[in-house]
Amino acid sequence: MSQAEIGIIGGSGLYSMPGLSDAREVQRTTPFGDPSDPYVLGTLEGRQVAFLARHGRGHRILPSELNFRANIYGFKQLGVERIISISAVGSLKEEHKPLDFVIPDQFVDRTRHRVDTFFGDGIVAHIGFSDPVCAEMAGVVEKACQQVSVTGKRGGTYLSMEGPQFSTRAESNLYRSWGMDVIGMTNLQEAKLAREAEICYVTVAMVTDYDCWHPHHDSVTVDQIVSVLVKNAENAAKVVSATVAAMPQARGCKCGSALAHAILTERSKIPAATREKLKLILDKYLDKEN
Repeated sequence: MSQAEIGIIGGSGLYSMPGLSDAREVQRTTPFGDPSDPYVLGTLEGRQVAFLARHGRGHRILPSELNFRANIYGFKQLGVERIISISAVGSLKEEHKPLDFVIPDQFVDRTRHRVDTFFGDGIVAHIGFSDPVCAEMAGVVEKACQQVSVTGKRGGTYLSMEGPQFSTRAESNLYRSWGMDVIGMTNLQEAKLAREAEICYVTVAMVTDYDCWHPHHDSVTVDQIVSVLVKNAENAAKVVSATVAAMPQARGCKCGSALAHAILTERSKIPAATREKLKLILDKYLDKEN
């Protein structure tokens, strides 16, 4: 039985979900290891949700250390069909100001050390990923931003970098020349795995500062950055609540059938151990063929 329908991933500055009633912690163990933190389950705006602090409460886990597979698979175990992912980002365009929210519809990968697929170990699948964000969810988030008077800009490209160091000025200017909008360290792997798990996914990218390309970057103080983080977290909580309240009950997108034509491996050749590990996302296709 599903324990939650909507997942929320909290990024830098958002380590809990205000407004959650009947909250309880649930620790999950997955075939891929343990998620970043216990999931906090509860009711938000009349809907059953599961909240996860991406970096763990206390911000203990580097972007490169995140167990993305466990985090997403844990949501799948809980019955989640949609994920709202909150992420602190730097701006690569003057028009995206601190305290603005960007709802990107594209990603570019500049990571190097990440595992970002559930497949392998004897099974091959290639999902379509031309449109990595659920458009239905993006539309709901955009309207939620308007409702709570937060500047929310739909569209644009999120450059996913390895970190944990920030960009050099040369890199920052290179990404600007590519037309990138924001830069962060976490969301692309989540989007890929959510699609493989047939979970709808949307990123809410909270602009904290301009990246180092900006002439005034070095004059920004730690106090200013912390102030923006705090305000962004307050705004994110409002946007998430409004998004959850307005989310349609039934999914009208194609995210829930992403694997329908993606599995290439001959069914009889899939190792039993791999099939067991991935049964949560494979059984709907493999069982009906037997």
